[in-house]
Amino acid sequence: MDVINGKWKVMILYHLMLTGMQRFNGLKRRLPGVTQRMLTKQLRELEEEGLITRTVYAEVPPRVEYRLTPDGEELRPAIDALREWGIRRGLDGG
Repeated sequence: MDVINGKWKVMILYHLMLTGMQRFNGLKRRLPGVTQRMLTKQLRELEEEGLITRTVYAEVPPRVEYRLTPDGEELRPAIDALREWGIRRGLDGG
C-alpha cells in the first residue's frame, strides 16, 4: 500500500491505464486540483517504484511521456475494483 499511497497516485495510474500514454499536461488536465509540484512529485515516486516509465524526447520544446510498466499493469485489477467500489457508493467523479 505504501507504493500507491498518496492522494493522486491511484488517479495517475488509472488515467495511464485508460490511455496507455500521457504527457504531463494531459495528466494535469485530467486531475483538477493537483498542483504542478505535487504531480511532479507523485510521478517521480511512481517512477522510482517501477510502476511507470518516463520517456524524454530530445525535441524543442522537450516532450515527456509517461506509461505503465508491466509492474504497473499488474495493478489494473485492484484499481478497477476500487473504481467499481466507488461507483457503487456514488463516489465516481465522472
